[in-house]
Amino acid sequence: MKDLCDLKVHINGQHTFLLHQRILCSFSGRLKKMVKQERKRSQPKGSGLKITEFPGGPEGFELISRFCYSNGRIPMSPANVSLLHCGAIFLEMTEEFSTCNLLRQTETFLDGLFYWTWGDILTALKICETCLPIADSSGLLLKLIASLLAKISANSEVPLTVATQLPSSSSSCSSPDTSGFRCSSSTKTPETIKPLLLRIETIKPCFAKEWWFDDLTILGPNIIEKFMRNLEAYGTDNKNLILTRFLLHYLKAAAKKPSFDKLGYGGLADTAIYGVVLMGRSAFSCRGLLWVLRLVSGLGLSKECRCKLERLIGLMLDQATLDDLLVSGYDGVVYDVNLVLRLVRVFVSEREGGLSLQRMKKVGRLVDKYLGEISPDPSLKVSRFLGVAESLPDSARDCFDGVYRALDIYLESHPKLTSEECMRLCQCLNYEKLTLEACKDLAKNRRIPPGVAVQALAAQQSKLRIKSYIADGLDPAATPRLARCTAGAEAERISPELLDEKEKLKLNLQRMQNRVMELEKVCREMKGQMSKMD
Repeated sequence: MKDLCDLKVHINGQHTFLLHQRILCSFSGRLKKMVKQERKRSQPKGSGLKITEFPGGPEGFELISRFCYSNGRIPMSPANVSLLHCGAIFLEMTEEFSTCNLLRQTETFLDGLFYWTWGDILTALKICETCLPIADSSGLLLKLIASLLAKISANSEVPLTVATQLPSSSSSCSSPDTSGFRCSSSTKTPETIKPLLLRIETIKPCFAKEWWFDDLTILGPNIIEKFMRNLEAYGTDNKNLILTRFLLHYLKAAAKKPSFDKLGYGGLADTAIYGVVLMGRSAFSCRGLLWVLRLVSGLGLSKECRCKLERLIGLMLDQATLDDLLVSGYDGVVYDVNLVLRLVRVFVSEREGGLSLQRMKKVGRLVDKYLGEISPDPSLKVSRFLGVAESLPDSARDCFDGVYRALDIYLESHPKLTSEECMRLCQCLNYEKLTLEACKDLAKNRRIPPGVAVQALAAQQSKLRIKSYIADGLDPAATPRLARCTAGAEAERISPELLDEKEKLKLNLQRMQNRVMELEKVCREMKGQMSKMD
């Protein structure tokens, strides 16, 4: 009975096995060497063998032990052959030590790999994650992936190797769930394949999910990386639309897992973005690209890939909606304002390339809506608000009422701003492009510095004077002397409505000037009192 437990084996620091030394050493060359080395050492007797990084951990070693105790026999299946094969390699269980060696038996079982079912291959690949280094170095992983690809090709309408980028730039899908994809074929597609591709494109929706996408989401990122490398589509080599779609689907599914750990997904995220950038606007809408950006932002995406993706989005910013831009921020900030600033800068930088005024004004309206949305955020800094408000040229807005409304909300939400900060914020307004209603509201708004209100009313009065000149057929650039000489005649010809508006503006302006004078008087009195105290 004592002989049955003469070998103690500690596996990966997780479990200790008490075994029969003669039985295990008769099948394993490595265990035999380790036992001999252990006898030569001056360690306490019975301390046992310590094995680290055993493939499959205690579960894998238990399978090996059962094989040895069953006189070299064990039922094999796709669920255990990966562990048995890697364990046999690790423990050197070759024919040199036993005619019924485990390594040859697993290799014989794996010879029938191409007759396995789809589920069997996935099961074996999933098990390989626990013994990946040996599975990879021994070629087992490559065999399983090759078999997986054979199954995909046999049950798909088009092989993965002929799916390439679109040559045209027609309209693109806009659903975030479909990522704005469309099917495509290369201009260099062999003639024998072109009819097949044409039939697929006419039958299958461009954004349809391939039948194998969901099944592969159970595999870890290391296995998927090997899958992509096997297809020569990893990193910058990714020029495949279907594989790009798969990676985005895989990353989306991975991010939803409760035990998700973003480590290990950076390479796959970069690979997906290389494919996305290559397809560009011919395969993606702006909304689809923003969805992609949200997806990969927390997956260790490289700075280079992020810049490429943001540039692609920025060039299409006029297609975005307010909801598209409301990306969650970091470090306590509600929205990622810096991202929007970078996108707007990219868009504006294209003015030299012939950017139309219509597109610019469309982005101007979008930015004004965005300003109104982010203004209540108490953590939004003055510099960030001004950055967004001043990110567009003056020509992008016909009216600055939207900017004023956003500014008013910001001032209300940030009551502790200094007078200097308030003055600086108001500099983002173009007073001449404010409507009369907005200017009236500004003049009565106690959150607006008095000096700003005076400037706004003066600009509005000047605008009305110019309108009256135009209405009378006069040159708006006429000298003040000419204006004074013709003042009486103008008053008779100006419409009653316009005259009424002018009178109101004059009255408001006079009130504001009186307010400024009163404030200056109070200030002088306070200075005098302070000098007396000194």
